[in-house]
Amino acid sequence: MAFVRKITSLAAQLLKNVRNRCVLFYFDASALVKRYTEEIGSDKIDFLFQNVPSNRLMCLAIGVAEVFSICVRKRNDGRITRHHFEQAVGYLDNEVINIESNFETIPAENGLIWKSIGLMDTHSINSVDAILLCSALDIADDLRKKKNELVLIASDQRLLRAAQTEGLLCFNPETNSQEMLVNWIATQ
Repeated sequence: MAFVRKITSLAAQLLKNVRNRCVLFYFDASALVKRYTEEIGSDKIDFLFQNVPSNRLMCLAIGVAEVFSICVRKRNDGRITRHHFEQAVGYLDNEVINIESNFETIPAENGLIWKSIGLMDTHSINSVDAILLCSALDIADDLRKKKNELVLIASDQRLLRAAQTEGLLCFNPETNSQEMLVNWIATQ
């Protein structure tokens, strides 16, 4: 119960400066990494960062570590240069990790972890995806009470299927059109 109160207060905190209906965007690492290394769909993630206030962008805190890990892997196997790696993690630090950034990082506290276990079994998803999905569902539920929406941004097909089954709005930067983003942003 304490966790549900914390998520509710998080949603309230995210909306403290929002007066009109709005859409918030919740990134999985599979999509967020596209901001920092060139991949299919990077242009759409860049579009979001350029057109949505950073206080309406969020990810699971452990997702930031996943993005960093992906950058390390890409550096180590030669897909990106050392210079590109340093540039990528510098931008990640500045836009997401930095305490002065308005980008929201959602903690994975014990209550959220325990609550997510059922999603692992129901949707056959890994633990981090289940924690992210559980968190997104809680935040989306609270936002909808105030006529707002949450969009999960991911390229992980299994996570996207689970999220859609659970009723979340979803966007895959590898396959969905930028027009979808434009329409969501226009409602703000």
